[in-house]
Amino acid sequence: MLALWIAPAAFLVTVLGGLFALWFRDRLHLILGFSAGAVVGIAFFDLLPEAIHASGASAQTLSLYVAAGFLAYLLLDRLTSLSRGNSHHHHEDHGHGHLAQRGALGAASLVAHSLFDGMAVGFAFQVSDSMGLAVAVAVLTHDFSDGINTMNVVLKNGGNRSEALRWLIADAAAPVLGILSTFLFALPPETFGTVLALFCGFFLYLGASDLIPESHHSHPKLLTTLMTLAGAGLVLAMSLYAH
Repeated sequence: MLALWIAPAAFLVTVLGGLFALWFRDRLHLILGFSAGAVVGIAFFDLLPEAIHASGASAQTLSLYVAAGFLAYLLLDRLTSLSRGNSHHHHEDHGHGHLAQRGALGAASLVAHSLFDGMAVGFAFQVSDSMGLAVAVAVLTHDFSDGINTMNVVLKNGGNRSEALRWLIADAAAPVLGILSTFLFALPPETFGTVLALFCGFFLYLGASDLIPESHHSHPKLLTTLMTLAGAGLVLAMSLYAH
């Protein structure tokens, strides 16, 4: 039942991310840098060891599952968020209505990702409470980033604050629905190791392609890099302590 406590936390963290984007734009790179390290650290120090322990599969097989998770999330990201990449270009060539449509599509893609993230948390809790909490930490850091991105993608494409807040609430509700959906069905125990390896690939992609580049964009690199190392180091220390 711990997953039910994570659901409102995911909602609140996403909303806080969006509000942070409005209030503290000059400090976003430090938060995102720390989040990137935490997400990558959870993939390496929690998910991958647990996948090895749970599955009993060969290193080569698990590597294939991790790669499959990484590439599957890459495809999902490309299919659902093309508008986010396009919305940053050619602002002068389109009218306000077209820009607003781009902003809405970008925000909708983030909502879809957040739904998927919530399902990942629910499935991880089916493995164990400790694994669920580890995945929840990674998802919550990503939800904070999603809240920031949702707010930014709407405002940068001509949307007003009211529209941005509506999309933010939708994005905050999505992981809650994702978590609740996993109470409708359970994963077979023999698939847990495979699922954990897939999650490892998911979070490696999130850290490498989303959080790290975003945290380093147009900001001093040294302090941001130190925050990324601090995030990974904290997760490593927690993992060592737990075992």
